[in-house]
Parts: sequence; C-alpha cells; structure tokens
Amino acid sequence: MAIEYLGLSEINGPLIVLEGVQNASYEEIVEFTVDQKQKKLGRIVEIYKDKAIIQVFEGTEEMSLKNTRTKLTGHPMEVSLSEDILGRVFNGLGQPIDGLDPIVSDIKRNVNGLPLNPCTREYPRNYIHTGISAIDCLTTLIRGQKLPIFSGNGLPHDELAAQIVQQASLGEDSDEKFGIVFAAMGVKHDVAEFFRRTFEESGASSHVTMFLNLANDPVVERLITPKVALTAAEYLAFEKNMHILVILTDMTSFAEAMREVSSSKGEIPSRKGYPGYLYSELATLYERAGIVRGVNGSVTQIPILTMPNDDITHPIPDLTGYITEGQIVLDRSLHQTAIYPPISVLPSLSRLMKDGIGAGYTREDHQDLANQLFSSYAHVGDARALASVIGEDELSPLDKKYLKFGNAFENRFVAQGKSENRSMHETLNLGWELLSMLPREELDRIDTKILDKYYHTEAELLNKKEGTSENNLEEANH
Repeated sequence: MAIEYLGLSEINGPLIVLEGVQNASYEEIVEFTVDQKQKKLGRIVEIYKDKAIIQVFEGTEEMSLKNTRTKLTGHPMEVSLSEDILGRVFNGLGQPIDGLDPIVSDIKRNVNGLPLNPCTREYPRNYIHTGISAIDCLTTLIRGQKLPIFSGNGLPHDELAAQIVQQASLGEDSDEKFGIVFAAMGVKHDVAEFFRRTFEESGASSHVTMFLNLANDPVVERLITPKVALTAAEYLAFEKNMHILVILTDMTSFAEAMREVSSSKGEIPSRKGYPGYLYSELATLYERAGIVRGVNGSVTQIPILTMPNDDITHPIPDLTGYITEGQIVLDRSLHQTAIYPPISVLPSLSRLMKDGIGAGYTREDHQDLANQLFSSYAHVGDARALASVIGEDELSPLDKKYLKFGNAFENRFVAQGKSENRSMHETLNLGWELLSMLPREELDRIDTKILDKYYHTEAELLNKKEGTSENNLEEANH
C-alpha cells in the first residue's frame, strides 16, 4: 500500500525537502498532487536519514508547504517504448506533444539505462554516410562512435544538424534498418519549429524520433531529456536491431542546467561553477553509444555543444574531448567568409575512422587521400602566414600553388550547399581533383600504387573533361 505524505518541509527553487520519509530510494520517481487537482512529477536526488530532497520536473510554481500531497512510486523514471515512436515528437520527459495519442506499450525502460559489460562491446566498424565532404572524407563517422561537434554562439550548428538528419544513411548498398533520435535541450521556439518543419518537408520525419525541451520548459526536465532519448535509441538498436544515430543539441544547455540545480542544492562548485561530477554525468551519457556483440543494431552519437567565448579549453568541450573519439570543430573565421559548413579541418579528427574506411568499406584510396589533404592544407597555413609578411607576389611558385589549393579546398571541398548530398565517390574524386593542383612530388603521404591509379595533373583532368564533353555532344547529334 502506497503511503501519501501531506505537506512539505521546504521549497528551494526546483527542489523540495520532504521529512519523515520511509523506504525511499535514490532516483525514485515521486508524484505530487497540488490543491487536489494539479499533478506533477519529481525524482529523489538525495537522501539523508528520513529526509529526501526531490527535484520537481514541472517546477515548484503553485506549490506551497501545505497544499501538496506526495506519493512515492517505488520505481525510477521509466518511458513507454515501441516501434511507433519513430515519426513522433515528444517533450523532454517522453510525453507526446504532436497531438497524437500517447505510446501504449507493455515495454517500459528505466531512463538511467543499464551498465554495459565492456566485454560484450564490439569494436565499431563501417561508416555512416552524412553527404558532407569534410565529415565523410576527413572525419568519417563510424557506427557505434561518439563524435561531438564543437560550435559557438551564432555558428550554423542547427543547420548542420538538420542537414545530417536529412542526409544520413548507412551507405548506398546497405539494406539494414536505420533511424535517428533527435534530442534538443533548451532550444528556442523558432529553432524547434525549424527542426520540425525541415524534417517534415524533407520527408525525413518518418524515421526520426524527436525529443524537444524548450527554453521556457523547466530546467530539471533538461537533465532528463538526453537520458530519455538514449533509452529510446537503445531500445530501437538492441531490441529492434536498428542502426540508430543520436543527435544531442545543445550539451552546453544540459551542463548549465546541472550547474543551476547543483547551486540550488548548495553543493561546492568546481571549475567555472560547474559541479565536480560534470565529467561522470557526461560520461554516463556518452558511453551509452556502441555496438553489442550478437546484436545487429548500433547506437552512434553526435553531441553538439556551443563553446562559451569559442574557448575549446572550457570545461564542457574539454571534458567531452576526454570521453569521445574525436571532434568536429566549427570555425568562426570560415563562417564570416560565407563558407558553409564552416568546419575547421585541422583541429577536427575521428579516432575510429581508420578502421571503418578503405577497401571493403569506402574505397582503397580513402585513408591516403585524407592524410594528404590534411598535410597539404597544413602547408596552406604556412604559406598564408608568409604571404601576410612579405606579400603574395614575393612567394615562391610552389607556395603560390599551395595558396591556390587552399582557396579551392575551402570553397569547393569544405563548402557545399545546405541540401547538397555528396556521395562518398564524389567526395573522394573531388579530393583528387584538388590534389591535381599540386606537383606529384609534393604528395608524399600517398602510396605509389594509389598515386599511379588516381593522380592526374590539371592538364590531364582538363583534357579528360573536354573529351567527355565532345563524346556527349557526338552522342546527342547521333
């Protein structure tokens, strides 16, 4: 028989204190009845003897010490799951906000997840196609990987996230089931509407599950949203054998919500005022990506975070970099030159790409081509620095070629349209076309056999294009 507690002992922001509690558990869900009509949910975040501190999801407005009844449910927060969640839109607690009926299912899962035995993990292989050259070629996303996007305020990370959702696939030859779980935390109404409208207009919404926590929603709900989204992703991946891509935006909002709640609890702050357990909380979320041996599905994560003041040493990107397998960095100077997506190639990397590309996965030349593009673009920075001192006219002929290569690389390879979906072969061929601007002897990161097969000088490429155009014209005349 459930015990109902009358009244509260203390209210402090989103937290309340309840005394005289028996048999309470950490993370247990609590039901409140305010003025005998309004229902609210909370969870126990701290227990001391017979005293429980409870976070209220919907906020403590209209609650007082005397008008509230409290009942312990005896279980942690759970979310109802079925394959019907694909194509649906939910709030941060997993409740539908798309005007359709709630999910009716006997399957309920604890949003905190279950510990995954490291011995059951399988090493990530195979890539996920995004259609974005700078990602597919240079920082390839591998199934089961966690690859964050480091952005900044005002940079187009929302547009990039929407483009990835629309274009992501398992590759042209795959017939495996693929889905996307998209979770937004602390976003404005116009941003949420942008995502919803974009997914519907592109036809991607049928295989996307959205969890939206808006900026005016309670702060505490923001802490639950990524857990609910990852629980849904794990269900689809490990029980329905789907390959799921999870996009979490913005992890900075999640961390700031954690700082606000920690401050309300009176905890001693750590770096920049964030709680000392920020690392473990982020790791708890990020480590829910992966592949389980014997299961045909996978969970891949792309967390997006905005770096305060574009500071990559800030605690949030700093700790994220320790946990994840690489990062994609957006650059403000590229954005100011109207390059989209403004991906800064040199500080970006994918630590798992070497095992998911090459012959049998993408193409035999992929790894060598990526290494050479990185190396050549690094030379561009040196040539630009020298040109800023002595002037471009005083540069050597080779340095001038590197400058030309750098401009073409940024404007043709990195830059692409917001609806442009390049295949892997188009991306790799474009990379070779750019390398043709450099002398063969400068391409020292590529195996000789691959160089013989794929490298052509600019003059050879031009003759090849002209020959193709003439053949097409003759065929049309015939």
